Amino acid sequence: MECQWKPDEQGLQQILQLLKESQSPDTSTQRSVQQKLEQLNQYPDFNNYLIFVLTKLKTEDEPTRSLSGLILKNNVKAHYQNFPNGVSDFIKNECLQNIGDSSPLIRATVGILITTIASKGELQNWPELLPKLCLLLDSEDYNTCEGAFGALQKICEDSAEILDSDMLDRPLNVMIPKFLQFFKHNSPKIRSHAIACVNQFIISRTQALMLHIDPFIENLFALAGDEEPEVRKNVCRALVMLLEVRLDRLLPHMHNIIEYMLQRTQDQDENVTLEACEFWLTLAEQPVCKEVLCGHLPKLIPVLVNGMKYSEIDIILLKGDVEEDEAIPDNEQDIRPRFHRSRTVAQQHEGGDSIEEEDDDEADLDDDETISDWNLRKCSAAALDVLANVFRDDLLLHILPLLKELLFHPEWLIKESGILVLGAIAEGCMQGMIPYLPELIPHLVQCLSDKKALVRSITCWTLSRYAHWVVSQPSDIYLKPLMTELLKRILDSNKRVQEAACSAFATLEEEACTELVPYLAFILDTLVFAFSKYQHKNLLILYDAIGTLAESVGHHLNKPEYIQMLMPPLIQKWNHGFLPYCEPVYQRCVNLVQKTLAQAVVRSHTNTHKPPHLSVILSLHQSQPEFHEAPDKDFMIVALDLLSGLAEGLGGNIEQLVARSNILTLMYQCMQDKMPEVRQSSFALLGDLTKACFQHVKPCIANFMPILGTNLNPELISVCNNATWAIGEISIQMGSEMQPYVPVVLQQLVEIINRPNTPKTLLENTAITIGRLGYVCPQEVAPMLQQFIRPWCTSLRNIRDNEEKDSAFRGICTMITVNPGGVVQDFIFFCDAVASWMNPKDDLREMLYKILHGFKNQVGDENWIHFSDQFPLPLKERLAAFYGV
Repeated sequence: MECQWKPDEQGLQQILQLLKESQSPDTSTQRSVQQKLEQLNQYPDFNNYLIFVLTKLKTEDEPTRSLSGLILKNNVKAHYQNFPNGVSDFIKNECLQNIGDSSPLIRATVGILITTIASKGELQNWPELLPKLCLLLDSEDYNTCEGAFGALQKICEDSAEILDSDMLDRPLNVMIPKFLQFFKHNSPKIRSHAIACVNQFIISRTQALMLHIDPFIENLFALAGDEEPEVRKNVCRALVMLLEVRLDRLLPHMHNIIEYMLQRTQDQDENVTLEACEFWLTLAEQPVCKEVLCGHLPKLIPVLVNGMKYSEIDIILLKGDVEEDEAIPDNEQDIRPRFHRSRTVAQQHEGGDSIEEEDDDEADLDDDETISDWNLRKCSAAALDVLANVFRDDLLLHILPLLKELLFHPEWLIKESGILVLGAIAEGCMQGMIPYLPELIPHLVQCLSDKKALVRSITCWTLSRYAHWVVSQPSDIYLKPLMTELLKRILDSNKRVQEAACSAFATLEEEACTELVPYLAFILDTLVFAFSKYQHKNLLILYDAIGTLAESVGHHLNKPEYIQMLMPPLIQKWNHGFLPYCEPVYQRCVNLVQKTLAQAVVRSHTNTHKPPHLSVILSLHQSQPEFHEAPDKDFMIVALDLLSGLAEGLGGNIEQLVARSNILTLMYQCMQDKMPEVRQSSFALLGDLTKACFQHVKPCIANFMPILGTNLNPELISVCNNATWAIGEISIQMGSEMQPYVPVVLQQLVEIINRPNTPKTLLENTAITIGRLGYVCPQEVAPMLQQFIRPWCTSLRNIRDNEEKDSAFRGICTMITVNPGGVVQDFIFFCDAVASWMNPKDDLREMLYKILHGFKNQVGDENWIHFSDQFPLPLKERLAAFYGV
């Protein structure tokens, strides 16, 4: 082993020089540093120099040493398998010796480096790592203990699954009891690390933790009042997760936990308040919610309502004082259509499209978008929304007195939060709100012209939540004034208001349908004018509003004078229009996809050097547009999504357009594109074409299925989600001919549904697709039943009755008939999922009835009574009422 390695002085100076240069703000300097670093990677001992600077060169400044470690981390990520043994051993040794460096920055960097090596499959090849880190926890030296804990926390976060596998001989049996000892440590930082480590194993119900669940919960309670915010935050996070997986253990203490969480939701520290607020969101999804929470509503509701005000930092980030910004061009980030929400196919929840939902891939939020990230305001509003769905009109008792005060408050901030509250309760408390709406709706319509842009934009959203009621009333009194004001807001001088108004108008269109026909000319005038006014980001929402209008009024839009109003701006804006009646739109989209693909091919063959800078291409594009298209995949993504919209809107009528085009060949290429967003949109289109005209898709299935299989990678949530959904749609169409493809996808789907922390939308789509596969190929899927039945049931109990849920449940019933043993252990979850149906079709109800009674007869009356005594009361009542068990 070459631990005696020494750097060459001249080489060391060169590398230090590089590290200094790479901290320069100048981009050309940075580019040349990048190139030199790439070249240096060809020397095996380059990485020795990097670790040497990080751990040994104490004379250097910390940022430079840390940077050296981070460059090494990237090399480990990219090339670790090519490191010679001597080099990797030297790095591992240095890491373990310096995990206790006196500088917090260096300790953290060493920790990140250790984790990165561990996650390259090295936990098996570095057997001394975990025992050594656990040993260092007992060090008298604070820095060593903190550094080791920091590294362990990162390893627990990155490698939770493998830590709980036989591959490593179950180290958690030692680690978890060890971590629990440190909950009482006198350093807040170390207490915080200890909880964070254990928290990684709650959601996956890791056995080593379940064995110690009672001491864990006791220790958490002991830390409830900790003076360190980070500790309080981790305590809250633990309780939120325990609510999902070990409610049984929390129930005896529920009263105190709720009281505690009420305090924490008003904590001085905003990170703590946000974690605590998640508790109400999670509790609302538990069957016991109503029972345990009803006594606490008088205290809880004002706290949630108070959390719905914009904080000062929100207002700064939202530029809440900038009223008119329509003339300011969208910045670079805005022009990437990440606002054109690439289609992610989602299920309809019990909670509807609750509060301003964000896409799952929030990872790329830019600074000015931090606000649309999850924050206390959104979390409080979402919690109020789901609680309104649990308590229905009983909630109004506590809300109405507050609302009166808020909605008419002179201070705009408070009034704005009142309008958000009113929108949040719209779905759950609709019945009880009806008597107040004749007074409230006109008040809200007035607020649409408030002088504050943030008040105008939230009012658009709240009104859209009551659109259903508005449309059911005499249109002169409510619909007409609302529509008139909303159309004015579509032409607002503030971009945020334009966006909110456009979205609200699309919702209104869906509710009003042909009620809008008398106003069509007026509506189109406004929408066409908006084309000339909008910056890039809002244009995409405008297209959507036009598409929805086309779907809502159908053939009424098919009049020459309307088409003449709409087509010029649509054609002018790349013909991204969404008008089902115009073949040119379909053709334009197909051509756009074809051109973009062709350019990508040309570019990859002709340019071995770097392509010309984008601005050069764009200026060429402006001078001779017919020769140089802007080489931008964003347009292709928008085109694919538009085609999806057409397929959805036109249904079977798209068949002749598809027949006359090469869209399936193009899709085959798009489905293999390097860019995830392109794949995401092409899978959505595949699903929509499968529904609309499967006869054209069927011949390609043998080529498509392997690609779908390789994209079932939950690291890319939206890609995985759409691929999953498309597989489900294909299964329904293929029937038993799906058989050869089950092995291509089933294993991954089962892994995804069992993954901890998988987003809801993906879980639901995965469950539906597994159900559909089982429906058409029960013999192939049923043997796996036991591996997925539990997460399957818990993820589908939250979605509304619909066709997709129907086919999925038929599948699960068919599989239970084939393999009844697979459901026995988790039968209570199946019962709970069955009870989530409001009104299943008769033949499905019959299937469910047979399975419940079959199980009851199998176990005998006595055991059944014993078994059903574990049910929460509402579940017991529903099953008795609907299925007589």
